[in-house]
Amino acid sequence: MQGNAPTPDGQVADAVSGNWVDTYAPEFSRPYLRLSRADRPIGTWLLLIPCWWGLTLAILSDGTPRWEDLWIAIGCAIGAFLMRGAGCTWNDISDRDFDAKVERTRSRPIPSGQVSVRQAAIWMVLQCLLALLVLLSFNQAAIAMGVLSLLPVAVYPFAKRFTWWPQVFLGLAFNWGILLTWAAHTGTVGGPAITLYLAGIAWTLFYDTIYAHQDAEDDELIGIKSTARLFGTNTAHWLKYFLAATVSLMALAIIEAMTGQEPITAMFVALAGPWAMGWHMTWQLRGLDTEDNAKLLQLFRANRDTGLIPLIFLCIAGLL
Repeated sequence: MQGNAPTPDGQVADAVSGNWVDTYAPEFSRPYLRLSRADRPIGTWLLLIPCWWGLTLAILSDGTPRWEDLWIAIGCAIGAFLMRGAGCTWNDISDRDFDAKVERTRSRPIPSGQVSVRQAAIWMVLQCLLALLVLLSFNQAAIAMGVLSLLPVAVYPFAKRFTWWPQVFLGLAFNWGILLTWAAHTGTVGGPAITLYLAGIAWTLFYDTIYAHQDAEDDELIGIKSTARLFGTNTAHWLKYFLAATVSLMALAIIEAMTGQEPITAMFVALAGPWAMGWHMTWQLRGLDTEDNAKLLQLFRANRDTGLIPLIFLCIAGLL
């Protein structure tokens, strides 16, 4: 293991090359934006996309789009950025001792000394308060779901200490937006939203197992559990199950939501979304190499496009 010194300019090891934080953000703000992973936007996309799935399918389920749905979509984008930042800050506070021992994470702001734990905690609270302002603009059902979302967010950083399946807890947190946006549109949480939520969890198991393989060796040394370590050389086999579950559950959610809606062709267009998503996940499987960290990161980041594919089909279905 090397020392805990940051890279010369403070850039985090797995940040996107030439990202806006390290290039354009004011110097004083960079450690805090790095805490929020603003230099690594894929996480915000993976939190936001399920929100848009839930909202779009809710609109398709009752056939009543409203102008306020536009604000829900925009508000979720703002909230996803803020809450992903708050969640990552909480994760880094909780994992600071582990992060200092892992090659990929020792350059993060807390273990590298760019930010103190106290400063990080203040930054986390500020992000949560700003996100709360957005949440309070939604209806009461959505506000209740937003408050409840804090539970899986709080538990996730500790899951890898007591279970081999911490990716399930990440899935619970990252796909909660499906339930929230469904409630924001309809005023309640319906069966299709729950089915779509389960599809999102399966998808998270798929992409985060790929991601976790980057740290598998270091995780073994320090006793951190993950599905990557659990599956080992059988990872590709398990990913096929997660792929099948994602596609099947999403298709079922669409059928539940759109049965009886006119025109019937809209449901078939919507169902093409999980089918196309499945092919994109298959492409990832074909390129999987659990020993190549650069490839693993590339495939993980590709899941932004994976998630946008069914959203496009859902939006097209809504225009029919």
